[in-house]
Amino acid sequence: MSLFDRIKSVFTGEEQKVDKEQTKVEQAEIASYEEGLEKPRKSFTRRFKEMMASFRYEDEEFFEELEDLLIESDVGFEATMAISDVMRYEAKVENIRTVEDAERVLVRTMINMYEETNPDYVEFKTNPNGLTVLLFVGVNGVGKTTTIAKLAHQLVSDGKSVMLAAGDTFRAGAIEQLKVWGGRVGAEVISTQQGGDPSAVVFDAIKQAQDKDYDYLLVDTAGRLQNKKNLMDELAKMNRVIEREIPDAPHETILVLDATTGQNALNQAKQFQEVTNVTGIALTKMDGTAKGGIVLAIGKELSIPVKFIGLGEKMGDLREFDSEKFAYGLFKDLVS
Repeated sequence: MSLFDRIKSVFTGEEQKVDKEQTKVEQAEIASYEEGLEKPRKSFTRRFKEMMASFRYEDEEFFEELEDLLIESDVGFEATMAISDVMRYEAKVENIRTVEDAERVLVRTMINMYEETNPDYVEFKTNPNGLTVLLFVGVNGVGKTTTIAKLAHQLVSDGKSVMLAAGDTFRAGAIEQLKVWGGRVGAEVISTQQGGDPSAVVFDAIKQAQDKDYDYLLVDTAGRLQNKKNLMDELAKMNRVIEREIPDAPHETILVLDATTGQNALNQAKQFQEVTNVTGIALTKMDGTAKGGIVLAIGKELSIPVKFIGLGEKMGDLREFDSEKFAYGLFKDLVS
């Protein structure tokens, strides 16, 4: 059964069967996606319904309005053109003749694209022989430190031992902020004074984490994209130090992006791709944006998997990305 059909079944006669088969944890996760994506879902549904009020399937103006809607929803140019091409083809072969046809084809096309560009969550790579090192990058203000804290909280809750390395020695207050979060979630923090060498901090953290037999080391970094050369040199040095101490590390480099910034987030991702090997994205503040297309744009233009998604401010609101639950939370008002 396709992703579209699985989601559609929730709104048809199979709903009761689906609910009975779901565990309480599964239902809670679905509810968190539904609640966290309420703002972008309602905004997209309202604007789409307004556009469909004057629907004419052979009218070029309809497709232009559709493209405008998708672009304005942060879907991105490449994904928008791909969706528009499918809609035009379906109209040409007369699979679209009514408003209901247009809704069905659009939702199906977007859901299938979510599944193609961002498959179900792939667990981050871990070290089977000891310490797993996760490096976090991203500009200031995107929620990087909070994301680290939320993931640390999840790992600690799962019985893992976690250490944090305060590698952002440039931004005022960054070290203290991480220390506060470390205290809240039960993770030890290794740091130095502001302006210190971040690679030295990481080296010390690795040594202490290995000596104390920790499971995970989560490394915060500076986000000075405005000085890309310095950032590149700093990250390169940090990576060399990590790899020298632990072969194949860092095991993941997670880029944290703020969903509310739309196209700026995409631009940041492209720039970080130039300075480090990004293996996954943590997309924060999805609950705070009225646009829901950024995941499509990331998948279509960057080919980097979204691994985590922030659906609220609580510690448990950082979720492993699930394309089916995401599509359900975003399109449930349109699927019928």
